[in-house]
Amino acid sequence: MKHGGDIYTDGILKGKELIDFSSNINPLGVPKSFTDNIQEAIDNLNKYPDIKYRRLKGYVAEYVNNGEVLFGKFKKDPKFIKDGHGKLVDQKHIVLGNGAAEIIDLVISTLKKVMIITPSFGEYEENAKKHGCQIVYINSTENMDYDYKEIFNNLNKVDGIIVANPNNPDGRILKEEEFKTILDYCEQNNKLVIIDEAFIEFVGDINKSFVDKIRKYKCLFIIRALTKFYAMPGIRFGFGISQNEKIIEKIKSMQNPWNINAFAEVAAKYVLKDEEYIKKSLKWITKEREIFLEEIRKIEFIEKAYDTHGNFILCKLKGIDCELLYNLCLKEGIVIRKCNNYKGLDKFFVRVAIKDSHTNKILINKLNKLWRDFK
Repeated sequence: MKHGGDIYTDGILKGKELIDFSSNINPLGVPKSFTDNIQEAIDNLNKYPDIKYRRLKGYVAEYVNNGEVLFGKFKKDPKFIKDGHGKLVDQKHIVLGNGAAEIIDLVISTLKKVMIITPSFGEYEENAKKHGCQIVYINSTENMDYDYKEIFNNLNKVDGIIVANPNNPDGRILKEEEFKTILDYCEQNNKLVIIDEAFIEFVGDINKSFVDKIRKYKCLFIIRALTKFYAMPGIRFGFGISQNEKIIEKIKSMQNPWNINAFAEVAAKYVLKDEEYIKKSLKWITKEREIFLEEIRKIEFIEKAYDTHGNFILCKLKGIDCELLYNLCLKEGIVIRKCNNYKGLDKFFVRVAIKDSHTNKILINKLNKLWRDFK
């Protein structure tokens, strides 16, 4: 299993309907603000998109600049931000991608030597190898935290580092104070710091993003997408943010023209300012994450369920391995994520997504039943 979300191999292509706990997508589904305006995209299908994507970059810039207002944790006057006094990014600081995957691939390709933390999203390593990058691996701590000291001590060996905030598969977030020394060193020594924030909206506190640090650190390159929080993996829309215009332009020079389609542009136009969807999503994840984590920890064959700031939970198993558990769940119409292919993890790790209350209860009940039958 290379990625989560493969409901085709054992499901759709065999005529079976599966409950997918391997894919970390917002269970609220596609925002109505997009579906209500989908005709706008259809009306644009007979013409090429703006090759410079000026309006689309404007939607992204407004989203990033108004993040604290949209996510409601910090009360700034929206007008103050829009007037430019608190502005984080301009259009020239944004590069658009056909999903975050394109941006991750291209930004890694700018490096010759890259540091990757284990465990982390497998695409980092795959892209680095594809582009012939030398890789320096740094292990996480036993409690699934970043080993900041070890990271710092090895920065002299690389051109850049990629980390996730929150990290997949465990949901940890970066600690600002500990990471500051790393940022300072990289800024002073011309090292690129790539932060993948594909899951940042699920944290519940947008201030945990490092996007506001780009004003101080030109070494920072932050990646976001519509895929996870806005439940739109099929749209294929992501973006990179940096004040390092040299990196932005280098990535653009490697892209094909018109890499963003009309549906993605309309999606960004409406969902990135959909306050009702954001509010409902934050209410859901704040409540269900706590409840689901508590219930998962009661299951007898779960040795440890790690604290998470994402919409997924990493679990360490005992008395059963991930392959057997996966197959037992599959027989019950459920797909979980085996984590034995994550560097740094073994056959006793699985990851499950956090769904709505009803669906979460189905998984908990099935897992308890499977264990009773298995014993």
